[in-house]
Amino acid sequence: MEERYIASVDLGTSKLAVCVARILGHDVQVIYYKETPSEGIRYSYVNNPGKVENVLRDALSQAQQELKIKIQQVIVGLPRYYVRQENASASMDRTDPDNQIEEGEVRTLKSMALEEYPLSDSKNEVIYGAVAQSFSTEDSLNELENDIVGMTAEKLEGNFKVFIGSRRHSINIDNVFNSMGIAIAKKYFTPGITARAVLKEEQMENGVALIDIGAGVSSVTIFKGKIMRYYAAIPFGGNSITRDIKTECNFSFDLAENIKKAYGACMPGKLSALGEKSIQIVDENDEPTAQVGVKYISEIITARMKEIIEALLYHIQASGYASEDQLRAGVVVTGGGAELVNCANYIKELSGYSVKVGYPRRFFSCEGCAEATEASAATSMGMILAAKGDQLLNCVKEAPARRYWTAPKPAPEVAQPEVAVSEPVEETVETQPVEVVVEPKPVEEPAIEESVIAAQDDGPTVFDEYTPEEIKEAKNRKREKPVKERKPLPRPKFTWLKHIQNTISKAAGDIFDGMENEEI
Repeated sequence: MEERYIASVDLGTSKLAVCVARILGHDVQVIYYKETPSEGIRYSYVNNPGKVENVLRDALSQAQQELKIKIQQVIVGLPRYYVRQENASASMDRTDPDNQIEEGEVRTLKSMALEEYPLSDSKNEVIYGAVAQSFSTEDSLNELENDIVGMTAEKLEGNFKVFIGSRRHSINIDNVFNSMGIAIAKKYFTPGITARAVLKEEQMENGVALIDIGAGVSSVTIFKGKIMRYYAAIPFGGNSITRDIKTECNFSFDLAENIKKAYGACMPGKLSALGEKSIQIVDENDEPTAQVGVKYISEIITARMKEIIEALLYHIQASGYASEDQLRAGVVVTGGGAELVNCANYIKELSGYSVKVGYPRRFFSCEGCAEATEASAATSMGMILAAKGDQLLNCVKEAPARRYWTAPKPAPEVAQPEVAVSEPVEETVETQPVEVVVEPKPVEEPAIEESVIAAQDDGPTVFDEYTPEEIKEAKNRKREKPVKERKPLPRPKFTWLKHIQNTISKAAGDIFDGMENEEI
């Protein structure tokens, strides 16, 4: 059995995490995990590709030297901010209503829903991922995908949640890795896969809100019935706390960050003996330069954390899933901010929910990589977990070339010279091929990020890869009419649930490829 490797890169606002896992059959072992201070990343998106490339090149080089391998392709996460969610639905008339609904029909419906989704600004937007919410027939409503397969129906309808982000932010990621000569095997919209790394199946079934407190972005992702129902993010996180400490205490940013990590805590009134201690700052000559109390640091942290938590609780309320009946599993908090002392207790005090800290679950061995078990590594572990099922993925091998259809190159027409009728003429035609550029149709396909997966649960709930030929075949198959019918069947009708009031035009974009049956 061939040994293969998966390498993931988590592009965070304050840290850039490189993780490598070795896979042999069903045995998965994390053999490398290291976090490096990042540069050029703002609110989880690549703002300066040049700075990011410099840091990432050194980080990957260190991993390759330590493991004695050459990383040729990676999996990477998409930004968590500047992402909006829209509801969409699509329906299709089945040609043979007496036959059972097959998974292929469900996947075709999903693919068509993404393909036809209208983006209001296709030049600046791209679809990061989509989540199947429910499916319906004329006899059954709001069925999960696993339940709809096997039913019989004349009409099949699906409801989806589409996540739309900035095209520029995605292109900047491509530019970084293209400059390094490293292929991107998969891109992930990470909230769903982070949840799978830290949440249990029963939590996602009964209802849970996952709060991820990062350095530049904090987000909340709500699950109910094992399906990702809601996502929202705010541009505040651990860096906001660090800047408050820096300003109030007149420290450097690095010093404020170190103090936060070593002594950071919420709820200063519950620090007991720790709150009476003071931190003494010394220079390179061991001369004292400043002194600050731990309780005062905690007061600064608590003030900012209150703003962050209240903003996230507002989004939970706006989601429609805020009641205890909807969130029976309460709240799970993860990310670097979750490691602050009393963070979970403070969220519980402000929200009234039961709150736990979410650490990566032990899906595979992490011997020698203790940092991979911390809450800040949840996204990296989620990406490894989502990608391990792809048997063709091996990050130490070159990425397979994608096959694209190209038009044949016909010989150009050559004008014949005028000659007298009495003279025989030998006709000569240039045979040198001329390249024909086939422009894509401007308004047929939406902009969909290549190689994107949004992961959620064990079921096959993502949009799979389809070639243009397969999509064309599916559309043609729907137009076919049974022999007994005299009237042609109506073409599939699509209905769209729009949250925006302005007119949305259809947009052109990239063909979606790379969604797998791993999650959402």
